[in-house]
Amino acid sequence: MALTGVQIFKFLPKTNCKKCGFPTCLAFAMALAQGKISLEKCPDVSEEAKKTLGEASAPPIRTFALGAGDNAVKLGGETVLFRHDKKFFNPCALAINIKDSLGDDELVENATWVATSELNRVGQKLRVDAISVEYASNNSAQYEKAVKLVAEKAPDAAIILNCKDAVAAEAAVKAIAARKPLIYAATNENADAMANIAKTHGVPLCASAQGLEALSALTEKLQGLGVNDIVLDSGAKTAKEIIEHNTQIRRSALKKGFKPLGFPVLNCVIREDSILEATIASVAIAKYASIVILSSIEKWKNLVLFTLRQNIYTDPQVPMQVEQKIYNIGEPTAESPLMITTNFSLTYFIVSGEIENSKVPSRLAVMDSEGLSVLTAWAAGKFTAAKIAQFIKDSGIEGQIKHKELIIPGQVAILSGALEDKLEGWKITVGPREANAIPTFLKGRVA
Repeated sequence: MALTGVQIFKFLPKTNCKKCGFPTCLAFAMALAQGKISLEKCPDVSEEAKKTLGEASAPPIRTFALGAGDNAVKLGGETVLFRHDKKFFNPCALAINIKDSLGDDELVENATWVATSELNRVGQKLRVDAISVEYASNNSAQYEKAVKLVAEKAPDAAIILNCKDAVAAEAAVKAIAARKPLIYAATNENADAMANIAKTHGVPLCASAQGLEALSALTEKLQGLGVNDIVLDSGAKTAKEIIEHNTQIRRSALKKGFKPLGFPVLNCVIREDSILEATIASVAIAKYASIVILSSIEKWKNLVLFTLRQNIYTDPQVPMQVEQKIYNIGEPTAESPLMITTNFSLTYFIVSGEIENSKVPSRLAVMDSEGLSVLTAWAAGKFTAAKIAQFIKDSGIEGQIKHKELIIPGQVAILSGALEDKLEGWKITVGPREANAIPTFLKGRVA
């Protein structure tokens, strides 16, 4: 049973030292009871209190890393059922499944593709996070060789050992132990052997069972065997099963405090039909999966799933923003155009992309509007003539250009007169209303 804030407060130093970032120990205790902070933030708590409060301070869904190094993927740690309540913190890992029965060239090709899958979308680098190596050959030596080759060719990807044979799994774990691979999976039949491997080598283990009752019994058994970093596979395959099982797991952990299901979730959505696979994967991403295993990730599927994941794991209360500054696009000279827009990420990347398409070297002034789009920022009083004028004056851009012309978005043409009053000696030009008209607009100016 989780402790209340008042109960937790009794175990704290009661010094109100503020080292934890809260004004009082009681405020810290309340935050701890709500899962908003960890007990480690209190530097003066006693060892006895740590032991007593361990359960209260532990997150309802266990948190640990898939893989090792800078590209390790953090799993679990979620605290809400709905992202509008707070936000979802740890984006699910997308993994591509590769069979060990493939030839070396095919293994290298697939692993290399994963290693080079990164793309940049609205300022964030998105990539395939992991490779699942499937034990399809039924040959332990072949499996170990394939795992080592894949790990070598995709040095930043996390490795999932898709293998239920304990002998083959142990050999593969030993080969890449430093990469902290996930063993997928422990079942009722091999639980003892797999738990021993995971515990010995300090790697996470996926518990796989059909249905939540069998799954919770298996996780309790694994914990009893000394394994704590566990991933859950409930056997859900269809979209309906994924929604039902994943929701029940998340609700049981968060609302009921049911520890046997308080772990990250894995969904294997492999299908022969790539469109169907992407559809099922979308359901898993939207409904609480921490790891999604696919058969392949073509470029179109890659972009679709990355975009969905990125949108779900942003904070709905904080718009995505870029830094306020003057951005050089191409290699602008003192004669190059100067345009302005807001710092909403999507606005910035669309506008800058269209400027790049024009092939006209330019400068783009991006003004802090608290992440709002042009019209929204103008309506909210955050993209006004006075604020734009102050930004331009403070930026120091006047010393870098020979002209004094500022091109404003056509949607706020109404600001042109007031801007000319605020920016004395400047010419204010109204640009296109829509970003896709920017290339034609800029080319027309230099024709």
